Amino acid sequence: MLDVMKEAIAAPWKAGNELRRLGAAPWIRLAFSMHGVRWGRGWRIFGMPTLQLHRGSTLVLGDGLQLRSWPSSNPLTPNHPVVFATRSAQAVIRVGVDCGFTGATLVAAERIEIGDRVLVGANATIIDTDFHPLDPVRRRASINAGASAPIVIEDDVFIGMNALVLKGVRLGTGCVVGAGSVVTEDVDPGATVAGNPATVTRPGVSKREPS
Repeated sequence: MLDVMKEAIAAPWKAGNELRRLGAAPWIRLAFSMHGVRWGRGWRIFGMPTLQLHRGSTLVLGDGLQLRSWPSSNPLTPNHPVVFATRSAQAVIRVGVDCGFTGATLVAAERIEIGDRVLVGANATIIDTDFHPLDPVRRRASINAGASAPIVIEDDVFIGMNALVLKGVRLGTGCVVGAGSVVTEDVDPGATVAGNPATVTRPGVSKREPS
């Protein structure tokens, strides 16, 4: 208790966020229940996320989850709530244990699989679809028929703020995606990538077999 009081004195905004979180928890928990999403152990949800779940789709969130949607909940000030959106009845978003998201957007037309202890920085976006076809004739025929491919993010990955992870990408265990990066290709375990398009700034361990 003494440690809690010291923390509240040293960082009063944290105490305010915690009180606000506890007050909002019943309503947020109800919203998850109404969307058929199981409430996990040890969740800390700072603000109502946006849930746009296609009927029949799957959203599974592991224990120890932290979601930060309020601007006051992180000094990097998320500019919108955390978003979980599925675009089809077959779409799946699955998140492992002890993961954290700050104002992040996850959109799945097919599948987004995220391992354990993954941290996604403020306002980062992970989308497995182009949304719209690139060809104008196809757009006129079906505006939402963009290409899609599953995304896999392995354990202990860190994704920096404002990063964009695009369709078909696998992020290997323990890799780091620099802030503001646009990731269009697989990242090896332990590697660091940065830039637009993201390129390797620190090599990792390739999974490819030697030729």
